[in-house]
Amino acid sequence: MKKIGLLFGILLLGVLGYLFVYPQDYQVSFEVKTIPGTVNQTVKSWINTLENSEIINENTISEFDQQIKFGDSTHIYQWRIKPIHDSLSKVTVYAKDVNHSLGNKLSVPFSDTNFEKRTRNTLTDFSKKLLEHLKKFKIEVVGEDTTVSKFCACTNVKTDQFGKAKSMMRDFPFLSSFIVKNKLQPNGAPFLQVTNWQKKKDSIDFKFCFPIVQMDILPEHPEIEFRSYYGRKAIKAIYNGNYITSDRAWYALIDYAERNDIEVTELPLEVFYNNPNMVGNELNWKAEIFLPLKATSSE
Repeated sequence: MKKIGLLFGILLLGVLGYLFVYPQDYQVSFEVKTIPGTVNQTVKSWINTLENSEIINENTISEFDQQIKFGDSTHIYQWRIKPIHDSLSKVTVYAKDVNHSLGNKLSVPFSDTNFEKRTRNTLTDFSKKLLEHLKKFKIEVVGEDTTVSKFCACTNVKTDQFGKAKSMMRDFPFLSSFIVKNKLQPNGAPFLQVTNWQKKKDSIDFKFCFPIVQMDILPEHPEIEFRSYYGRKAIKAIYNGNYITSDRAWYALIDYAERNDIEVTELPLEVFYNNPNMVGNELNWKAEIFLPLKATSSE
């Protein structure tokens, strides 16, 4: 009788734990050939295509929560992304229906509920979009190199990461015409220097710069500044794809730095070899992406 009572007690604790301790009603896991930063940014782009969905909490790029409303139900997806190695991640999503959680937990073990079906369908839709996205760009981490050393005409921009390319497309003809009008001599490929990156907000401040030959007398414009950049040691990646998503290379470089114990300053610099206003196969677009190394006390 004591053994039966003990077994019943363990079973009861297990049931109560399942019903009231574990936060999720349902769990979905899958593996994908990319790094956590790319999954994070793809989730956020996907959310922008959904109705009544938003990120409600973000601890890191690998741990964040999404809220999505379906009629009278509010679903919470807790995204947890674990890197397995440099090109593979395991994605686990803990799903909960805030309004019907207890009912779901009682039904899930015995039937394929509407909540389970909706969760699977929603996350299948996301995984398809993620796989489609991964076909649209390539990243090769090269290793250590040196950033550009140039004198430049620059604009200053504040935007979110997704708006980076749109801002470049706006400023590209503006800077080009300014250089031609004032008979300045171009001196290399345009580049972008991030001066502030708020990861949790996906917001960036950056300077978009056209290298020119330095002159003693320079024209003035209220929206353009002239400045010198000096080469710095950095880790480098080659990115091929639309510049809208060249920030995927930022995360690849951060991942590379962490795995190789390299201290970097997370203020990326991108050098562009194609005009973002031109059409063509985006996989032929090229950018060099740098993350400067942290300066040592001797530098």
